[in-house]
Amino acid sequence: MKCNLYSITKPSLDSDVFVKHYQKQCKQFGLTLQIYDVMNTQINNAQKVSQKTAQQAYSKALEPFLSDGKNIALHPTGKLLDSLAFSKLFAKENKINFFIGGAYGFEEIFLKKCLPISLSPLTFSHKIVKLILCEQIYRAFSIINHHPYHK
Repeated sequence: MKCNLYSITKPSLDSDVFVKHYQKQCKQFGLTLQIYDVMNTQINNAQKVSQKTAQQAYSKALEPFLSDGKNIALHPTGKLLDSLAFSKLFAKENKINFFIGGAYGFEEIFLKKCLPISLSPLTFSHKIVKLILCEQIYRAFSIINHHPYHK
C-alpha cells in the first residue's frame, strides 16, 4: 500500500527525524509513506494578496496529486475520528493521499474532491500536524495488523 502526504509548507529538517521514524515503522506493514512539501512562488505571492487567492493557489498546486485512490483533506470542519475509525479509512485501499492546506485552508471546490477529516478541534503548526498524521497512520496500521503498539 502507498500513502502520500502533501503539505503546503516549506521543507523542514528539524521535524524530519520524527517523521522518518514513522515512515520506517510503517514499512513493517508493507506501507510506503511518502511526504511531499509543496511550496512555490505562486503560493508565496498569493498568500500576500488574499485568503481566496491563496486558497486558489493551494488548489492549483495540489490538484495534480488528486488520484483515483482515496483523497483525504485535513480541515477544521472535517469529520473528527478516533483512532479506530481512522484505521477503517484504509480498508480496501491501495493508495491514499492526504492533503494539508496552507495557512488559509482549502477552498470548497478542492474539499469536494476529498474526504475532509479533522485531527482535532485545536489548530496546529504544519510540523506538528505532519508528525501527528504520520503517527496516526502508523497507529492505524498497528490496529489493522493487531500489533501491540495501539493499546
